[in-house]
Amino acid sequence: MAARFRMSRKGVGQLLKSPEIEAEMLRRAELIKNAAVGIAPVGGASDPHPGAYKASFQVASTRRGGRRKDRATGTVRNASYYARWVEYGTEKVHAHHVLLRAARAGGN
Repeated sequence: MAARFRMSRKGVGQLLKSPEIEAEMLRRAELIKNAAVGIAPVGGASDPHPGAYKASFQVASTRRGGRRKDRATGTVRNASYYARWVEYGTEKVHAHHVLLRAARAGGN
């Protein structure tokens, strides 16, 4: 006799915002943060705040994330005011894409 499976959309929705899934998203966000800290650039001798970008990574999680606020998410961000320029570069400085590279390397 073959086993049968019937998916419940409501059940999947409850699973996606469960504390267990939120904990897993937080675990993965911590892995990404650790990878980002490992590859974050530190300015040279002329840098007025060496290591500040590397020390400014933060992790958060919620069960009300996603486009429709119906699933657990984990978020990694950098709180330094110049994070945008480190990530995406300027006309004079190339982009480092730290968070993108960290997500590709450490999200497992």
